[in-house]
Amino acid sequence: MREERWRVLRKTRCAAFTLLECLVALVIVSGSLLVFEGLSKLVVHEVRYQDQRVEKNWLLFCDQLRSEWEGASLDRVDAGRIYIRQDGQALAFGKSRSDDFRKTNDRGQGYQPMLYGVKSASYSQSGQVVRLDVTFETGEERSFVYDFEEKG
Repeated sequence: MREERWRVLRKTRCAAFTLLECLVALVIVSGSLLVFEGLSKLVVHEVRYQDQRVEKNWLLFCDQLRSEWEGASLDRVDAGRIYIRQDGQALAFGKSRSDDFRKTNDRGQGYQPMLYGVKSASYSQSGQVVRLDVTFETGEERSFVYDFEEKG
């Protein structure tokens, strides 16, 4: 009788998850979640880095512009450029038709980009004080003010 019962049980068995298969499925699901969490942290880190990069580029640009204009004399400021004289050379600084702010000679020749990702730039002059307002493609706005020394 016992043997007959065993045969009946063997015939009525249906496929089911074993404990081992269940553990493997749990490991796969938890591993997938860990990978997803790691990727989301990477995206957050990249966004923060991009924000810091714009700030670092702006600070580097300001330092470079100060060193370029140190000891120079202001010629004029118009709607498109800031014109200065330095060591007998006439230089112009302004936004190009592209997305950069660049340094050229007074006729617009030469190509020395100083800042990328610039959407617009406006210039104003009050005596020997020049104000540069820059709007980046990301929507951020920055201002730079410089006071040229009057040459006697």
